[in-house]
Amino acid sequence: MTTLDLHPAPRAASPAARIRNHGLTEAKLVMRNGEQLVLSLVVPIAILLGGRFVGDRVGLPLSMLAPSVLALAIWSTCFTSQAIQTGFERRYGVLERLAATPLGRSGLLAGKAMAYSLISTLQVVILVVVSLILGWRPAGSVIAWLPMLVSVILGMSAFSLFALALSGSLKAEATLALANVIYLAGLALGVMWPLKDYPGGLQAVVAVLPTTALGESLRAWGAGVTLWWPVLSLALWTVVLALISRKVFRWVS
Repeated sequence: MTTLDLHPAPRAASPAARIRNHGLTEAKLVMRNGEQLVLSLVVPIAILLGGRFVGDRVGLPLSMLAPSVLALAIWSTCFTSQAIQTGFERRYGVLERLAATPLGRSGLLAGKAMAYSLISTLQVVILVVVSLILGWRPAGSVIAWLPMLVSVILGMSAFSLFALALSGSLKAEATLALANVIYLAGLALGVMWPLKDYPGGLQAVVAVLPTTALGESLRAWGAGVTLWWPVLSLALWTVVLALISRKVFRWVS
């Protein structure tokens, strides 16, 4: 006979469980936000639909547009959405209060990273399905998958750290305005257009940006080309942005 144990067990959840629960809760809250939904799915899908019919005329055929839109989705969620959300959480004292719970500061940041990584992964899956329906057929070889996957992980990390550096050092309103400006700049500089399409002088500048590294990695994978330099670029950006965000991030505004 099995005995039912009704003794109270007031132990705190394990750190891993706390991070997982917070990450899942934050992901649900973000996905309920209409503005974030527009930024993360509606805009990329609209670009895919438009590119399906006029992309060839502007030098962005679907074969190149689809992986570029995947980079755009990661950029919009891990940087823009996270910067704006974190900026207002900081303004209203949410971060300060959550950091004082057993979750802790490191657990809070880890949960945030998990939440936005989950959202980005779901975005990418949805956008890949939409792209396939529209006729995209990636030529990605088995070998080309490895640098692409590493680049995506590093890209998510770098963009998230950039978001924390911005939202943790500026007022919420300034973060909102600047995050949207940077989002549009990143869209034009490396995310959507191949590096080879930029003029010589500008190309040298665009080549060092993390948005370019992720965009080039995904476009190379879509074409079946193995490209490793974006991995090194994004790894360096991740280290630099980690140091910057650690230095400038403040829990209260």
